[in-house]
Amino acid sequence: MPAATQSPAALGFRMPAEWEPQEAVWLSWPHRRSTWPGAFRPIPGVFARIAAEISLRQKVRLNIAHPLQKRARLLIERAGADLSRVEFYDHPTNDAWCRDHGPIFVRRGRTGEVAVTDWQYNAWGGKYPPFDLDNRIPARVARALGMRRFPRRMVLEGGSIDVNGRGLLLTTEACLLHPNRNPTLTREDIEQGLREGLGVRTVLWLGDGIAGDDTDGHVDDMTRFFSEHGVVTAVERDRLDVNHRPLAENLSRLRDARLPGGGRLQVVELPMPAACQHRGQRLPASYANFLVINGAVLMPAFRQPRRDRRAAEVLASCFPGRAVVPIDCLELVWGLGTLHCISQQEPASPS
Repeated sequence: MPAATQSPAALGFRMPAEWEPQEAVWLSWPHRRSTWPGAFRPIPGVFARIAAEISLRQKVRLNIAHPLQKRARLLIERAGADLSRVEFYDHPTNDAWCRDHGPIFVRRGRTGEVAVTDWQYNAWGGKYPPFDLDNRIPARVARALGMRRFPRRMVLEGGSIDVNGRGLLLTTEACLLHPNRNPTLTREDIEQGLREGLGVRTVLWLGDGIAGDDTDGHVDDMTRFFSEHGVVTAVERDRLDVNHRPLAENLSRLRDARLPGGGRLQVVELPMPAACQHRGQRLPASYANFLVINGAVLMPAFRQPRRDRRAAEVLASCFPGRAVVPIDCLELVWGLGTLHCISQQEPASPS
C-alpha cells in the first residue's frame, strides 16, 4: 500500500493499550555482538525462550536476515515453541531493539483496520551507528503485512511512550525533550505530533529515567499503564540509591496528576530489583519493563528470589486473570534492555 498522507488521528486511528487483544509480537533477532560486549553467547538462547513463551499464546513475528534463520529456528524449537505460530521475515536489522525501531501500530475505531506508524529512528540520539537498516523496519513490516503506513517526521522510540488506549500517553521530559531527538521542536510541537500520530489527547510528563538507561530516560523502565486509569510505577526505597530521587519525583507527579475528567490516577508502586552491574557498570534493571501478551504478563526477573517474587505479586494484582511469567533477564539486561525493549506488539483486528 502507498504511504498515507493524512494523519492517523484525522482518519480515526489510535494506538491501542498493550492489554488489548493482540495478533502477534514482533522481535528483531540479536546478532550485534557489541551490544552485549563479551557476553553475547547466551543471548540468542534467551531470545528463543522468549519467542517460545509468546508462541504458546499468539504469533511471534521475527525480523531476521535470511542467513540467520536456520539457527534461530532450531533454537526456538528447542525452547519448546509452537512453531506454527512463529513467522520469519527476511528483514535485516542493525540491532535487536524492536520496541524502538519497529513499527508503532494503530487501529481504526470504525473499521478495526490496523496500520503502521513509521517514525524516524536515530539510535537514541545517534549513540550507536549504523541504524539505517533499523530505520527501514516499519516500512518493511507494513509492506509484508499489506498495511497502510503513516510516515512521521518526528523522531520517536516506542519505549519512550506508554498509552492507556483511551487518549492518555505517558512519557518523560528527559527523553522526548532531549535535543538529540527533535532539536527544533518545542514541547507543544511534540505533544501535537503525538496527538496526530497516535490518536491521544492528553500527554502526562514524567521527569528523569533510571540509572544505566542509555536511552535518556525511557518511560517503559519506570511507569506503565495497567488499566484506563491505573499506572504501576517503579520505586526505590533505599535513599542512598541513585534511583531513589528520580523515582520519588515521578511518583509525586503521578499522584498529583489529574485526568481529563478531573479524577486521579490509581497509582500502584512496584519495587526495583537490587542494583545489577556488569563490569562495574550500573544496568537499567527494572520490573517495569514487562510485556503484556494475550493471557499473560512476561516479567523480567534478575535472580533475586524475594524481590522477583514481590514484583510478580504486584503485577498479578494489576492484571487479574493473566498469568505472570518470570523470564530470567540478567544476561539480557547486560545489553541495557529487557523484555519490553526487544518487543513490539501488533494489535488484533476484528475478525
